[in-house]
Amino acid sequence: MTQADYLPVAIFALVALIFPFLAFFATRFFRPEKPHALKAQTYECGEVPRGEAHIQFSFQYYIFALIFVVFDSVSIFLLLWALVLPGLDLAAKVSMFLFILVLLAVLAHALKKEEALAI
Repeated sequence: MTQADYLPVAIFALVALIFPFLAFFATRFFRPEKPHALKAQTYECGEVPRGEAHIQFSFQYYIFALIFVVFDSVSIFLLLWALVLPGLDLAAKVSMFLFILVLLAVLAHALKKEEALAI
């Protein structure tokens, strides 16, 4: 293939990189500037806001969410690994076993930290 064959791909890539920036900056020129006190208020699904928007947030829920996301993505990885398990050689099985051990160690550490935070 010659370089001329890649010209449409290069043009497409260039447009794909430039278009988001153009769209972002074009909104600054076309949007109306109408400041209002109601626009500065906290939005609460159509309800009249009460109190401050910044509240005390328990960090434990954030940790639960992070642990869920990590183990959810790892469970998909383990499922795919289990589907190809019979065709793997010994080195792949040992490395996956070590991966599962590390995963269990991380889970034990997270549960230990969570138990310490709950006290």
